Amino acid sequence: MKQVQDFYFLKARKEGYPARSVYKLEEAQRKFSLLRPGDKVLDLGCQPGSWSMYAARVVGVRGLVVGVDITAGPIKTRGGAPFHFVLGDITKESVQEKVKSICPRYQVLISDMAPRTTGNRWADQQQSLRLAETVLELAADWLQPGGHLYCKVFEGEDFQELVATARRSFSRVKVFKPKSSRAESREVFLLAMNHQG
Repeated sequence: MKQVQDFYFLKARKEGYPARSVYKLEEAQRKFSLLRPGDKVLDLGCQPGSWSMYAARVVGVRGLVVGVDITAGPIKTRGGAPFHFVLGDITKESVQEKVKSICPRYQVLISDMAPRTTGNRWADQQQSLRLAETVLELAADWLQPGGHLYCKVFEGEDFQELVATARRSFSRVKVFKPKSSRAESREVFLLAMNHQG
């Protein structure tokens, strides 16, 4: 497994991305075509910037990427779509208002958010689930009809309820584990396509 991790780490460095997590989004894009030229994309938990950089390149100059994170730091998207960074906690209404002031509706919502882990497997999974539930709630208001969602979550208790909730709002829902995810990790991605509005 260490060889696999080294492969993605070195690949990210070679291709100019700050984190190997970019390949979790790239693989989903190759398989499911989440992002299209001209799309407006909201990236939650965007630091250190790999997903925003990749999305900006795919959606191109006619698109838009808005990134939100509780951690400050420069993100240079190196061409492609315009990029706006919002510092703060997306669960706070003041931060949501800042996001909406930049763009009220999006075609794609991506989230690589994760809780600060405690080492307690159940507690960490519940925190992750709550974050994913927040993302689904935001998608209900912010995604345009036909829009897509791609959200990280730790699999465990109550996870299937989250999937069932997504199925009520999207016509296609899958649980996806990219090859670049660690095999021992409980992280999976909720892929929900064609928002019903």
